[in-house]
Amino acid sequence: MGRKLRELMGEAIHPGGDYKKYFDLVFWHEGLEDEKFMSGIEKADVINREIQLCGYFVIVTSAKMTAEEALVLYKSRDASEKTFRADKSYLGAHCERVYSNESVDTKIFIGFVATIIRSKIYTLLKDELTKLDKKPNYMTVPVAIRELEKIEMLKGADNEYNLDYAVTATQKTILNAFGMSADNIHRLARGISTDLARIEVEAFEKKAAEQEEGSV
Repeated sequence: MGRKLRELMGEAIHPGGDYKKYFDLVFWHEGLEDEKFMSGIEKADVINREIQLCGYFVIVTSAKMTAEEALVLYKSRDASEKTFRADKSYLGAHCERVYSNESVDTKIFIGFVATIIRSKIYTLLKDELTKLDKKPNYMTVPVAIRELEKIEMLKGADNEYNLDYAVTATQKTILNAFGMSADNIHRLARGISTDLARIEVEAFEKKAAEQEEGSV
């Protein structure tokens, strides 16, 4: 909250809610109505009372490690259980619906790979979320996938495939978690359009050649 207030210094705004609870807000008046936010001074007594309400827990380890390393290791167990729960809930692993051993092995293998991919998407989105000042509700795996699915290509009147819509700000934020940008999407779209055009030309030439052979 302090970082956000520093970004808003000099703006004609009036922070409220928890900002008033934890900060003494200072404003500067240029005139009777022209008021700008200048700074926020932390209320140490209020913040200390909040901290006193926090609890403690202890993790006993069999190996020597820092508190951070122990906490990350402990939380990784919860992450693993949630990953396999997601496999059952979202990826259809709660029932196999196949009959042969080969089909079961294949489905389990595909589900395992899908779980790894989903876990990686979750981790990248979570890491990106910590860098944002706000906590948008679209930085979850299901919502992020639905947002990215909106990036589509359509064939235009010029017989070329182009993006149906421009990449939105929401999609840019999600793509940034994967180290991508709108430029990457446009570059990939151009490549796909070129490949599709080539395939259409090859299909047309093949069909023409078959018709010519048939007529002979």
